[in-house]
Amino acid sequence: MLKIKRVYEKADESDGVRILVDRLWPRGLRKEEAKVDSWLKDVAPSTELRNLAHHEGAGWEEFKEKYFEELKGKEATIKELRQRAKEQTVTLLYAAKDVERNNAKALLEFSNLAR
Repeated sequence: MLKIKRVYEKADESDGVRILVDRLWPRGLRKEEAKVDSWLKDVAPSTELRNLAHHEGAGWEEFKEKYFEELKGKEATIKELRQRAKEQTVTLLYAAKDVERNNAKALLEFSNLAR
């Protein structure tokens, strides 16, 4: 099972393996508090894409389109994530405040589409 959760939320046993999918470490959060098992910076949106989304106000669909293009070059990592999720619960962690529009949600959508 593959699911998402905000990294600032309390860790729970039902999270399974907790994987941070942001390029930058979450602001104000100590590593021992986060209980992150793995940090996959390489599947996070590029700095340019983050800036486009956060500072230039790109829309959600535009962000996803460009992010999916970036993810096409990371098939091996996506395949590994899907394989791990078949074997155990994997929770993708993100720091964004927006629970509906964030890179983890887009990554989850991409990983389901890219099968």
